[in-house]
Amino acid sequence: MCTLTLAWRAFGDAPVALAATRDEALDRPSEPPALRTADGDGVRYVAPRDAEAGGTWIGVSESGLVVAVTNRWLDADGEGERSRGLLVRDCLTAADAEDAVRTVENELDERAYDGFNLVLADGRAAFLLTYDGGLAVTRLDPGVHVVGNVGGVVNGAERFAVPRRRREFGEERADSARRIAAALVPEPGESGSSWLDRASGVLADHEYGACLHGDAFGTRSFTRIRTGSGPEMAYADGPPCETPAEPVRLPADFADGGT
Repeated sequence: MCTLTLAWRAFGDAPVALAATRDEALDRPSEPPALRTADGDGVRYVAPRDAEAGGTWIGVSESGLVVAVTNRWLDADGEGERSRGLLVRDCLTAADAEDAVRTVENELDERAYDGFNLVLADGRAAFLLTYDGGLAVTRLDPGVHVVGNVGGVVNGAERFAVPRRRREFGEERADSARRIAAALVPEPGESGSSWLDRASGVLADHEYGACLHGDAFGTRSFTRIRTGSGPEMAYADGPPCETPAEPVRLPADFADGGT
């Protein structure tokens, strides 16, 4: 389970503003955000790392491309041949959002993955890619979008697909996404930075259901990213209700995201 909130081209100071929780097994090892390349000599990006499979779930590249993924719950278990986090890593090394879509399409021609929702956004284009054995590509309009494990509120419309085998909890996740979307409608005169502050608070507030706690599984981390003048990233290595998000240093030559 994860929740992604994206404001794309909703604010003049932030082409991309994204805040997201990551829900995972509490004993799955991970590393904090760092400057990385896929092959040691390619496009640079800043992202945390899944120390078990080697990929990541969220990051921003030197070109200003922001990529984030959630699992997509399905009625049947998938037959994924490769970690979805490695697909995120592949996208972060793409030239831009359009190129990242082609990267995913080409990869899915070669092998299968477990279900996912993948957000790709830079200053020129933004997409939601959903995969349940077949790929659907949605070009995102300017505005706020909320995506979770059973779909979300995208382009101003509800797009949920709750699997029968997880009906009760899936309906809870859909209701959470609805309430988050309603709470994060941009306010008059609001900046991208101010919206990210609000989004961070909403995702940390148990009233909205995005910060989860369990004995073996729960919200492991929180990330926020803003592109634009002086792009920023912050990361909390723990549930956001009790773990402050600390600034992550981005290289001075990272692009602004296409302002």
